[in-house]
Amino acid sequence: MTTSADEGQFLGLLLKLINAKNTMEIGVYTGYSLLSTALALPDDGKILAMDINRENYDIGLPIIEKAGVAHKIDFREGPALPLLDEMIQKEEMQGSFDFVFVDADKDNYLNYHKRLIDLVKVGGVIAYDNTLWNGSVVAPPDAPLRKYVRYYRDFVLELNRALAADPRIEISQIPVGDGVTLCRRLY
Repeated sequence: MTTSADEGQFLGLLLKLINAKNTMEIGVYTGYSLLSTALALPDDGKILAMDINRENYDIGLPIIEKAGVAHKIDFREGPALPLLDEMIQKEEMQGSFDFVFVDADKDNYLNYHKRLIDLVKVGGVIAYDNTLWNGSVVAPPDAPLRKYVRYYRDFVLELNRALAADPRIEISQIPVGDGVTLCRRLY
């Protein structure tokens, strides 16, 4: 449910390496990855943060405020897809994000990708969390898995196949946390 410490550290370094300034996060939960992102961005950096539950975000907000980075965050409560649909209709939003981190409803990852590819700039990065999905993506079909792992496994597998076949991106799946797939937009 939360980003691991090694993943947070990795994301922070990645953001600095690509000089990210305008970012988006879909799926905030209590905000650990959001904090990692905010700390890595320059003082005038921005994060559009979306989650369906503000109560969870509010749990981590005092830490974000104590770190002095709350001014970088524009939190929006509600489903991300309608907001993404609005954004892709605006020409000025096309290619406007340097980095996007997705750690939300796995059954919508592919729907997010279809929209985010137009919102991230050429050379920008989309990072999908949980792409190893508890190791289930390499388990045989009849392997004993927890109910929720089995349910979302097919969605994660579908995303992994789609990303591998998408000519608009180059990818690298790394075994940090529960697996992070980095997608760099080529065109």
